[in-house]
Amino acid sequence: MASTAALRLSCSCPSLASSSTITTDPLALSEPANFFGHRSSFYQRRNLQIHRSTPNARPHQPSLTKQGSGLSMRKHPRGGALAATAETSTAFGTKTSLKILLANQVNFGERHAVFGAGDALKNWQEAVEMHWTDGGWVLDVGALQPGQKVEFKAVIVHGDGGVQWENGPNRIIQLPDGGGAYSVTLHWEKTGEELQLQGVDGQIANGEAAQGAPTEAPKDAGNGRARSENGASEVSEFGSKWQGKDIAFMRSNEHSRERSGKWDTSNLSGPAARLVDGDKHGGSWWQKLEVVKGLVVPPEVGQKPDFDALVNANIYLQWINTGAISCVESGGHHRPNKHAEIARKIFRQLEWELGRKTTTSEEMLVLRRIQPRLPSFSEQFTQSVPLTRIRDIAHRNDIPHDLKQEIKHTIQNKLHRNAGPEDLVATEAMLQRVSKGDYSQDFVKELRVFYGELKDFFNAGSLTERLEQIRHSLDDSATSALDHFLSRKQILDDFDAQQKAEKLPEVLVGALHALTGLRAQLLGGLASGLRNDAPDSSLAQRQKWRLSEIGLEDYSFVLLSRFVNAVEEKGGPAALAEEAKKSNVQPFNFPLGATVLGIRHLGLSGWQTAECLAIENELHAWQHAGIVDREGPVKDVKTWALRLKATLDRARRLAESYSEALLEIYPERSLKLGDALGVPENSVRTFTEAEIRASVVFQLSKLCSLLLKALRDVIGGGGWDALVSGSAVGTLVSVDRIEPGALTSAAKGGPLILLVKEASGDEEVKAAGEEVKGVVLCQELPHLSHLGVRARQEGVVFVTAEDEEKVRDLRGLEGKRVKIDASAEGVTVEPFDGEEAVSSNNGAASAAGVPGKASSAGKIKYSPGGTFIELADTTVETGGAKAAACGEIAGLAKSSTEVKSSSGVPATFKSPTGGLIPFGALEAALDASKSRAKFNELVKKTETAKVEGGELDAVCNELRALIEAQRLPEKVIQRVGKAFSADARLIVRSSANVEDLAGMSGAGLYDSIPNVKASEPEEFAEAVSKVWASLFTRRAVLSRRVAGVPQKEAAMAILVQELLAPSLSFVLHTVSPVDGNRDIVQAEIALGLGETLASGTRGTPWRLAASKSSKTVDTLAFANFSEKLVVAGGKADGSMTREVADYSKVALTKDAEERIRLGQRLASIGAYLEKSLGAPQDVEGAVVGGDVYIVQSRPQPL
Repeated sequence: MASTAALRLSCSCPSLASSSTITTDPLALSEPANFFGHRSSFYQRRNLQIHRSTPNARPHQPSLTKQGSGLSMRKHPRGGALAATAETSTAFGTKTSLKILLANQVNFGERHAVFGAGDALKNWQEAVEMHWTDGGWVLDVGALQPGQKVEFKAVIVHGDGGVQWENGPNRIIQLPDGGGAYSVTLHWEKTGEELQLQGVDGQIANGEAAQGAPTEAPKDAGNGRARSENGASEVSEFGSKWQGKDIAFMRSNEHSRERSGKWDTSNLSGPAARLVDGDKHGGSWWQKLEVVKGLVVPPEVGQKPDFDALVNANIYLQWINTGAISCVESGGHHRPNKHAEIARKIFRQLEWELGRKTTTSEEMLVLRRIQPRLPSFSEQFTQSVPLTRIRDIAHRNDIPHDLKQEIKHTIQNKLHRNAGPEDLVATEAMLQRVSKGDYSQDFVKELRVFYGELKDFFNAGSLTERLEQIRHSLDDSATSALDHFLSRKQILDDFDAQQKAEKLPEVLVGALHALTGLRAQLLGGLASGLRNDAPDSSLAQRQKWRLSEIGLEDYSFVLLSRFVNAVEEKGGPAALAEEAKKSNVQPFNFPLGATVLGIRHLGLSGWQTAECLAIENELHAWQHAGIVDREGPVKDVKTWALRLKATLDRARRLAESYSEALLEIYPERSLKLGDALGVPENSVRTFTEAEIRASVVFQLSKLCSLLLKALRDVIGGGGWDALVSGSAVGTLVSVDRIEPGALTSAAKGGPLILLVKEASGDEEVKAAGEEVKGVVLCQELPHLSHLGVRARQEGVVFVTAEDEEKVRDLRGLEGKRVKIDASAEGVTVEPFDGEEAVSSNNGAASAAGVPGKASSAGKIKYSPGGTFIELADTTVETGGAKAAACGEIAGLAKSSTEVKSSSGVPATFKSPTGGLIPFGALEAALDASKSRAKFNELVKKTETAKVEGGELDAVCNELRALIEAQRLPEKVIQRVGKAFSADARLIVRSSANVEDLAGMSGAGLYDSIPNVKASEPEEFAEAVSKVWASLFTRRAVLSRRVAGVPQKEAAMAILVQELLAPSLSFVLHTVSPVDGNRDIVQAEIALGLGETLASGTRGTPWRLAASKSSKTVDTLAFANFSEKLVVAGGKADGSMTREVADYSKVALTKDAEERIRLGQRLASIGAYLEKSLGAPQDVEGAVVGGDVYIVQSRPQPL
């Protein structure tokens, strides 16, 4: 059979990294407790802020402080209803529980919560978070007493932590006396509405109603879920998410062809404009599918569809399937086979794209979301007259005539003329209706069979139904995986009646593991790709497999959501931390197992697969090792926590990258498309939110946050990290980044504390404004990054805050005066009403003990054009402080072989070979090209050009283009070539007279170009010109303005050094930058080349604190940069290669002794350099093999 043969493939999972192979054995793990031990069964070792006034009607509760929300910061959808259900606990007597559903939609970045009376609702003291679902916001309130009055009120929590209360009196629900499980539906700000309390069976609880209950059922009571004889829900995903018109049963052809919409393409272009125009002329579902086909199926085979077309098609199909865009009859008879044929062509193209090696992670994300939004093209639906059972049902003799007419005209005729999603919704409504009425059971059964067929056509079946449909096409291994998963799922479904609550996490991880194994099997079958000549039957079977594996991914979201809730109910982060402090880390096993499985699902879906694999390798290694790292006489729980935290931070970054991609892809496109089509505002506003919240990554992010909170508790410090100690007072102002223009005029005029969303690591703090006295950055940052160094030199107190709750609390203080106190012992940020308004930080803004704001550049001596100077002959006047220091370091390297620290540790180091293209070379090139006058004119303009309006940017861009056009004389390049070996790879570095000065380090301010050769003169000359030009970047110009250095005094020499190929790079401060301890050397270390340290790439380095006078070395942080930079072979063109880092294979992470040895050696070298150079030093270096190289050293800002 062709369809079976095409899919009975080797069921290995598609590789998550080109160098790794993944195999599957879902039965290898019988007990989830052994999860990590059997991981080889999968892998073979390889803000929008909305402010509103607070209503006057508010319950009697304390005023909300900045800690008051008690919620984690998340994004949500606004406008609808609250509902509630209750479960009975019989373990300790009869109890009552209540489920509240609020279908109201809120703006992006906001969320709903509840304040209320009683222990279950935290006695009005703290908000109880509601959970977002497709149907609305849900809160389960358990352990209530029968007959209890439940008093509460709903609120909206804004992204800045502010709370908006609903108007009106408090809500009161009177629970029945008999106990039980109940639900109630509420509507936002309708606190006086009549409420009906219902039992979970849909009946009014004990005949009693909530206060003011209506005497008749609510309008939507008839939309309750009908269930088949086996208890399966008979509401499809279409029905549960339907936002279209209410279904009207008709006894004659009353289907309207009238349409409403805007079809305004005035602000659109490209695929979006084509789609809107196509929709305007296509009212029926098949016509709309044709529009999609025209967008995503290129005219020529092998041609790649436009990404923008894919995104818009996905948004459009979702709105069609939910009824936000209505389908109407368009005339003529187009049976469902028409739709099936169109869907087959679209699906074929999507599968080709999924199998294309050049398909990006972002493209795969969108492609996979389109697949479930297409109808089926199985054989029964491509027949000339499909879905005929409804015709026989409509002519049965055991149902009333009126019902026959309703079935015929509402469903049968409409389906066979112009099928659309509304037909499935109409059939659901009909089945729900007749299931409750006094009708022939044979008739109801037959209608139920037809409903199942229709769900198949719309690909709206349940996960179990989908999986059973592919059973016949599976080989023995995959069949075993299927049975294993279904058995685990059944155990979970039956769990509440059979198991104790404390076993739930184990049961959930077991089900999740079995699910992951099955999904890997299916992806293995799909990995072979799709042949151009694949038969239709094979293609149809492939669709079923694809939808099954996507369905498994969707169900993993459900399992992870339940797992997170189960962990929270067992005490959450506090309970985990308490056990870890007792050296019992066993409770982390299941949460870590669930985290790995969540990451694995991201990898299986094609999202940053190499990164997923590396994170999984690390989590496995750390769990397997346990608390075995010894940096003292006892097991070091803190070191265990630091190492695990590094990997979990990396995992959360992975999850954030997924969410950030969705936020980059969808919001603007959905807004423009929705506005052009006249789609209801709510559907437009919540599209991206729903995409994020329905994905595995949302639950993965929550799980990582939960674990990280526990680890921060173990480590101490409360999630704060002080980069620059001190105290500062100012008004708290929130900005996205530290940059000129970030502050509005309203924010200026007094001392400021900035709450910064993100940083690149190369910013100048004072460039944002002289008013800035302190910074709180909402991400991790290397202490010795350029930004950290500059903040220290500028005298700005600088801390980072990783804890989401602390950041949320801080947002509640925006616009208020606060005081920040930062030290090695901890950080506090509190409201401040005193008179102090200045900052102080350890004698800030000095270097090598010399205070200062540089008022002038270093003195220079211009050399004739064509000069190249040996490094040993370089002086400050000919090549700047950096080059001169490198020459001095070369001499110190020779004598270091005889030096040891006071504790006997060798201070031996080497320095790379180098030379200098001195001051005057650029000026000579400008003279040779007759460009000196233009150069001087533009430099003069940089003194006064305004940042606002882009004036300074324009001047800098013109000036840099002029400099980059200059070329170094060939004779200079020849002299450079003679100074190095023939094939030596070089790095071209800046050495300006305005860097490495006391009072102005200029760290990272100018460019370096690695990986060039003198034997490739064009590339070498181009690199030199780019470094020259970096003297006049906007950031460099503004930095000199802040330091008071005239732009015309700035000059650039070029330091040329042999490029090292290090395993590790480091930055070293010979005095502790946090507390000024002169006995402590602090080093930050990264894999590969050191650009990740300097640039502020997201992540942390290894951070070691080593004593100069003893052999003590403390590990303060573990590295978790996702990539390392290396120089690959091939052409020396100034480029570097990025490789994914796997720290489970790196000795510095695995072995405490390795960290101690390196820390001691760096302390000894640092002490020697400090003594020899006469002041504390900021040192850059590398480890190559067993040798330490010092690349440069400058005075350390203290």
